[in-house]
Amino acid sequence: MSTFSWQRAVIKIGSALIAPDGQRCSGRYLLPIARFINASREAGKEVILVSSGSVAAGRAKIPVNHVASIAEKQAMAAIGQIDMMANWQRFFDFPCAQVLLTYDDLHDRTRYVNIKNTIRELLNHQALPIVNENDTVAVNELKVGDNDNLAAYTALVGGADTLIICSDIDGLYSADPRKNPDATLIPEVENITPDIYAIAGGAGTSVGTGGMRTKIEAADKCTRSGIQTLIVNGRNGTVFDALHEGQLPGTLFKAQQSQKTARRLWLEHTLKTRGRIEVDEGAKKALVDKGASLLPSGVVEVSGHFSPGDAIEIHCGKQVLAKGIALYGAQELRQIKGAKSAQINTILGYDSGEVIVHRDDLVLFKP
Repeated sequence: MSTFSWQRAVIKIGSALIAPDGQRCSGRYLLPIARFINASREAGKEVILVSSGSVAAGRAKIPVNHVASIAEKQAMAAIGQIDMMANWQRFFDFPCAQVLLTYDDLHDRTRYVNIKNTIRELLNHQALPIVNENDTVAVNELKVGDNDNLAAYTALVGGADTLIICSDIDGLYSADPRKNPDATLIPEVENITPDIYAIAGGAGTSVGTGGMRTKIEAADKCTRSGIQTLIVNGRNGTVFDALHEGQLPGTLFKAQQSQKTARRLWLEHTLKTRGRIEVDEGAKKALVDKGASLLPSGVVEVSGHFSPGDAIEIHCGKQVLAKGIALYGAQELRQIKGAKSAQINTILGYDSGEVIVHRDDLVLFKP
């Protein structure tokens, strides 16, 4: 049995665990997961949930005797989403927060940054973010399509170091264990190769849309970005006791590089710089010596035309200090440069946070 450690995890829970009969929410499989979340938070760890089940939860309240239309499924989702959130909230004495996303939200730069900031603030305020696809409005061309890949995107935007995918089997097997009695569990996967995809199989339960292949796709996205991924049996409550003890009774897909390295490479080499700002010596010291975020009080000059979510270079004199993602656009920064964070709302009439560039979205350059 493998061991693992983590600090911020996304846990993906499928429809078959939320609504086992396909008609309504149930706590049948959720109590051990809730205990694990509570224990993890008490240990100082952070958890984000990706929870399927809104359509299944609302199905009984919009009964149909035919294949449900898109509009009918969206109505089921609208009703079921409330039931699904209430079902989770009853397990916790801290707030649960609903985050509904579409494919466009995750691929639009400004909305991506807004999602990132929202999740960060929810975690800062000890809330449990519960993410689901916005099935009430999304149509096929706007959908991620399955919550395994949605969970991978959530792990990326949420800055997680671990993705835990709950399945209805113990992990990835050498063959489908429901069809082949000689199938063996694969405890660790170093690299996701075409052979791994080949043994992933087809669709899973009739309730959800994601089979083992989508779980492999999710693991592929995450491991290439420095996020370890686990597939475990969500129906086996003892799994979560083992996870709490740092053990893994499932399949571990190892991260291909550290998350810090992956993010640094992405910031440094992938994002195109849209502008630059000049900071004073105090801001330089805070960034370099203390690993702090950049505050508006340290900004001296703003150059270029950039929007919130764009990459900018941070200079101090002739030295290029860093590159990061701006929470404010150039026009806004010219108004609030040199001001204290508490003054942002007064100057702009709103605020997108107390910092100009958060330390999680910043990479320092060696002098």
